[in-house]
Amino acid sequence: MRSRLMLVLSTVGLLVLVLAGEPTHGHGPQLRDTFRSVKRSVVVVRIVKKTVAPLPQHGISSVAGVASGVLISHDGKVLTAAHVVQAVDQVAVELADGQRVTARVLSSATSADVALLQLDVVPPGLAPAHLGDSDTVEVGDEVFVVGAPYGPLTLTVGHVSGRESSQSSLAPLLAREFFLTDAAVNHGNSGSPLFNRQGEVIGIVSAMLSQSGGFGSLGVAATAKMARRLLLEHKPFWSGMEGILIQGDLARVLNLPQPAGFVVQRVAAGSLGERLGIRPGAFRLSVEGSDLLLGGDIILAVNGMEILADDAARDRMYASISALEPGERVVTRVLRAGHVIELSTSR
Repeated sequence: MRSRLMLVLSTVGLLVLVLAGEPTHGHGPQLRDTFRSVKRSVVVVRIVKKTVAPLPQHGISSVAGVASGVLISHDGKVLTAAHVVQAVDQVAVELADGQRVTARVLSSATSADVALLQLDVVPPGLAPAHLGDSDTVEVGDEVFVVGAPYGPLTLTVGHVSGRESSQSSLAPLLAREFFLTDAAVNHGNSGSPLFNRQGEVIGIVSAMLSQSGGFGSLGVAATAKMARRLLLEHKPFWSGMEGILIQGDLARVLNLPQPAGFVVQRVAAGSLGERLGIRPGAFRLSVEGSDLLLGGDIILAVNGMEILADDAARDRMYASISALEPGERVVTRVLRAGHVIELSTSR
């Protein structure tokens, strides 16, 4: 009995020694090293846009905002979220070394919530991140988010919790695909890169799903494949307009001559919308519990395609405009002050 007990204790002791001698593969050194290798690619995106002030007597006011982005090329291209830059008048990108460079919006796909910026001046020594193959990512894979929600860069770690996709009538061109992740995401993380453990960008943070607006939420990130397809493999296109799709009772109240329309809220300086002469909303009202800027144009059709209340129609419109060659015409039909008029400009 004593010899058998000694054998068991010896075996346990040997096992402890073997385990103690094995290197650990936790988050510590490995993730720390990966973070060091990618952090120079992560940038702060600072924007300024004009909007109607909450109080009518204050007129038009400028609103500043801060989000995140990621450098993806040595010539100064930056991926971020479309909702951050869709209707902005000024964009600046703050690099990892603190240098601030003005930028412009090259392309934006609002239905996928991804946008591409171009630095106006390309500083030497940029360290872009590599766009990975998001098709290889599976639920359960470990990922991390790097962004600047509070100023300095932060890192949060989690897993891919799910994968959501919706096929449009133009699939695979405009099929949308998003990752869900339990890596903590805060409001300033919009546009942050979602990295795999190899330090490759596999997604761009779009939003946070939360019933409480706080802990226990899931982050939503557009996949790298979708961003590459929409922004890098096709002609750049940026409308520069923010708006709200209306239909049903509200469309009838606003006397639309068709079932749905796009109520323009803001138009960015230098954008296609401004060149068309689109007028943004001028009066802030509360409609059905939501703020709405009225008094501007309501878009009814673009290039002969009527505004419809479904993603397929918007996808067709986006594809139609992005396919135009430089110099070709964009024709928009709008409802302005009770009259239907046409506006046009070159692509």
